[in-house]
Amino acid sequence: MLFLCIIDEMITIPKHEYDQLRSDLAFALSLIQEMQTEQKLLKNGRRSDTSSTPSSQDYGRSKNNNSREKTGRKPGGQKGHKGTSLKMSANPDEVIKYTPNFCGKCGEDLDQSLLQLEKRRQEIVIPPIAPKYIEHQSYSCVCGNCSNKVIGEMPSRLTANIQYGKNVQALVAYLSVYQYLPSNRLKTFMKDVLNLPISEGTVFNILESMSKKAQPVYQEIKNRVASSTVVGGDETGAHVNKDKMWFWVFQNKSLTFILASLSRGYQTIVDTFLEGFPLSVYVSDSLPAQLKIKTFAKQLCLAHLMRELKNFEKSFDSQWAGELKQLFKNAIEYEKTMSINDYSKSNVKIKDFEQQLSTLLAKQIEGRHKKETAFVNRLIKNRNSILTFLYIQEVPADNNGSERAIRNIKVKMKISNQFKSFEFAQHYAVIRSVVDTTIKNSMNVMETLTNLANQDIRTAE
Repeated sequence: MLFLCIIDEMITIPKHEYDQLRSDLAFALSLIQEMQTEQKLLKNGRRSDTSSTPSSQDYGRSKNNNSREKTGRKPGGQKGHKGTSLKMSANPDEVIKYTPNFCGKCGEDLDQSLLQLEKRRQEIVIPPIAPKYIEHQSYSCVCGNCSNKVIGEMPSRLTANIQYGKNVQALVAYLSVYQYLPSNRLKTFMKDVLNLPISEGTVFNILESMSKKAQPVYQEIKNRVASSTVVGGDETGAHVNKDKMWFWVFQNKSLTFILASLSRGYQTIVDTFLEGFPLSVYVSDSLPAQLKIKTFAKQLCLAHLMRELKNFEKSFDSQWAGELKQLFKNAIEYEKTMSINDYSKSNVKIKDFEQQLSTLLAKQIEGRHKKETAFVNRLIKNRNSILTFLYIQEVPADNNGSERAIRNIKVKMKISNQFKSFEFAQHYAVIRSVVDTTIKNSMNVMETLTNLANQDIRTAE
């Protein structure tokens, strides 16, 4: 306020203009102070240790500020860990023998019948890869009895004079969706490594075909997720031709359903799951669209909440935030020790956690920052969705499963930058749903994609 006092002495203008000037300057000062506070803690805790914020948008933090607690273990394999190594094949595909022909001391020829094996070494190589062209020929024959012409029927998958076989289609889907290769790099790989020319347009056509073939599996995943006991949900932004779009994920321990959408709004969920999840405990962060879903019960992600509390604790020196964060930690640790009979409303320990939570949420703190106040109000509004995991064994305390499912899309975006079309994004969502579900069920991804490639599109549709 020092320069306001100097202005008092230096400026001689009409009083009403002078009062307006002081009011404007005071307002500007308040904005500056508010912006300084925002720099410490932007909306929802603008730090990259939250799921929605890239590290490029960090403010005022050191590079080594890691939220993980130290375990005290050294890097690398731990004591007692059994290592693995390559094992020699009992039936090698090729054997090369190195035999001496004469004595290195006297020069005498050696009797080859006396050779004895001294040692063995093996190396693993990949033989030169070349595409194999298979010609399918259909023959006809005229019946000698009724003169009817009978033509040999080719497999229904053969629709063009020449096309890529099922293993090529599966490999394209594998490299694009599972290994994140952009179309141009995939094209280069196929040409340089497999000696198989393929265009980016053909890559898209193959993915479109694989997506159509996967539709029955995709719909089955969706139906099973909708009737699951526990469902985790999350969403993330992406780009298609520089425009914004969104990917939604709905998942549990054995299923992953990914949806491409042009909207982040609640209507996307309604259009996909009209009845919501009436049988499910729904785990998510605090996005309003997620919280509006019709469910049996809900569980807020405590990992998200604790990250916000950590920011309050550091930025505002909030003792209250530290106490609530510790309460969540204690509840999570206790849940790890619970037996199946402990998941009950009569559990004394759970009642104690509930009482502590109610006390902290009701605590009035003078001068509390508006962001912390908004956080408290959000928890009060969703009070019954905070400790659900202490009552139902299958419910996790966090939404990390959905975070992992959505991370694959962020990796794809980092490598490919954007999707060339919304249709491409939709195909990716369908195939990636099948891939992630395959992985969760400990099945072979390439084998699953090959089986898909062998399906008849007409049957799939």
